[in-house]
Amino acid sequence: MSFTFQDFPVAGDDLRSDVLAGLTACPKAIPPKYFYDEPGCRLFEAICAQPEYALCRTERALMASRLPDIATAVGPVDCIVEPGAGECSKVRLLLDALHPAHLVVLDIAGAPLAAAAQALSHAYPGLAVTALGMDFIRDLEAAAPCLPPGRRLIYYPGSSIGNFPPDTATALLARFRQLAGADGHLLIGFDLKKDPLLLHAAYNDAAGITAAFNLNLLERLNRELDADFDPARFRHYAFYNPVAGRIEMHLLSLAAQTVSVAGRRFHFALGETLHTEYSYKFRRDEFSMIAGNAGWALANEWEQEGFAVQLYG
Repeated sequence: MSFTFQDFPVAGDDLRSDVLAGLTACPKAIPPKYFYDEPGCRLFEAICAQPEYALCRTERALMASRLPDIATAVGPVDCIVEPGAGECSKVRLLLDALHPAHLVVLDIAGAPLAAAAQALSHAYPGLAVTALGMDFIRDLEAAAPCLPPGRRLIYYPGSSIGNFPPDTATALLARFRQLAGADGHLLIGFDLKKDPLLLHAAYNDAAGITAAFNLNLLERLNRELDADFDPARFRHYAFYNPVAGRIEMHLLSLAAQTVSVAGRRFHFALGETLHTEYSYKFRRDEFSMIAGNAGWALANEWEQEGFAVQLYG
């Protein structure tokens, strides 16, 4: 067993500066990466288990049923790199099929990642596991010295790429292209456009888990930036915008109110929203165009029940 953990901590000043900049913007917005403190990670795992949120189950079923085809299409790899690995559960199927010598996992929530990656290294004693606690959106290039030589597969499941507007997604995929190296590949999953009612239900589950996940962002700001948000005065508000092709997630102010964050005061009008996340949905050809603009060439693709996985080289 080989396990290494390196932390690239997100400085409090980064959280502070991003949040203050977002609250002074018009409209107000906070980057979705700040959802993922430890309570946020637990809530997201609970979201994935909700009956309305079929994305994770569908992706797992697709990967399991098409794994032989996917493994053949990918071919031999020396290292799998998974940005945003979370609890490190999705990569297990690929480890079983591809048998790489190395796995490098990246996530902004360093402590949960380290625990999950260390457990993974016990389960795969012949695998060298490196966990990097980092904001890979900001610091991706810092991961390069931690990667072993050889052929790499960048694995980016879960439709996480949908959290970025198309131009930003293209830029991130171009950075993945550099990290993969000349002979590297990208295996990426994304949600497809479908009935808006299904999409709406997925982000407004009856148990209120997604609402709690969204509102936990305010609790985090209270804990870490000495803010005084009253979550009861905000409402989770998520809807599908069919023109833009995306779910939009907001926190809607239920009253005219003023809040303090890091020693500064911010006014919210009645009905004003704080934007917290986009989740873009794609047609397969739309996404392959985005990836092509980032320097990737489509090699193969698979689809199941409104979810797609594509392989690029």
